[in-house]
Amino acid sequence: RTRKVMINNRRILIVDDNESIHADFKSILSPDRTTYSNLDAIEARLFEKTTPSLPSITFEVDCASQGQEGYTKVIDAAKAGRPYALAFVDVRMPPGWDGIQTVERIWAEHCELEVVICTAHSDYTWDQMLERLGHSDRLLVLKKPFDTIEVMQLAHALTEKWNLAHELRAQVADVERKVVEQSREQQEFAFNLLHDQLTDSPDLPPR
Repeated sequence: RTRKVMINNRRILIVDDNESIHADFKSILSPDRTTYSNLDAIEARLFEKTTPSLPSITFEVDCASQGQEGYTKVIDAAKAGRPYALAFVDVRMPPGWDGIQTVERIWAEHCELEVVICTAHSDYTWDQMLERLGHSDRLLVLKKPFDTIEVMQLAHALTEKWNLAHELRAQVADVERKVVEQSREQQEFAFNLLHDQLTDSPDLPPR
């Protein structure tokens, strides 16, 4: 039976102690479609456009105000079968875990998450981040104040990367399962064939 592959995961977690940053990310990644519809309708009348254009992809955005809360959300979402594909994680989040500690804890249990570290300060150098988190193709840094286009491009690229990697892992697991099943069937066939041959052959004369 083919394993069902989870595709089109656009779930994103924002981990930042500043609620205005939450609002900024939501306005970029999960805009109010009603507002877009109204603006597009006005634009269509002004510029004689016939087809209003809504964003082709919007994201499901959740927020956490501290590292511990973000960690809990990631783990709980994964256990519920609705994992986040990407997290934007702030570095400074007093009084609790900072962003690097948060990512360390998350990756220790849920290493598939794509992460963008957001920072306006030099709390950690790139080398220090690598020393703590290791070399990973799942880690990027975004400097504050961030650009809207940068955030949207990162969200599109990294959630798509997560989906492709998830699909590939599922396909590999499916192939491995089929190989195991075929090997078991071949062993059973060989055993049954040998059993039939021994059953059909005449008794060997006693020595």
